[in-house]
Amino acid sequence: MAGVRWHRRIVHLQRSPLARDLPRLGLRGAELILLGYNTPSNNPDYPEMNSLVSFHNRLSMQSGAYQNGAWVVGVAKAGEEEGVMQLGQTMIIAPSGEVVAQATTLEDELVVHTCDLDATRPYKEGIFHFGKNRRIEHYGPITSQTEAELPG
Repeated sequence: MAGVRWHRRIVHLQRSPLARDLPRLGLRGAELILLGYNTPSNNPDYPEMNSLVSFHNRLSMQSGAYQNGAWVVGVAKAGEEEGVMQLGQTMIIAPSGEVVAQATTLEDELVVHTCDLDATRPYKEGIFHFGKNRRIEHYGPITSQTEAELPG
């Protein structure tokens, strides 16, 4: 994967995560995924969704951690950049999907938590054991099209 550095069981993505990145890293056995990202605190194209920006930010990283049985460290830009306010919310998420540490301001902060890589085992070897539970024969529609088919 371009823009990815592997250090044994730790992965560093050098760009914002995409929905396909975390499963690909999970399949490669990553136990700690470091993400650098920036999320604007508002969406000028869909202002009615501004109240959900924080929720969606957390949800995507929490579900990625849980579904892949990996620690996720999301390091976010905060404050104003080029006239746009950034959401911030640097956080550390356990393989359970729980946020175990999070920045609380839009200033520079250090977010710290001891991440036990062995905590990934129940998820990788049991709940989400890819070898036992992943059925690639059902992925045809996901891999063969690029856009959603809208009803009607």
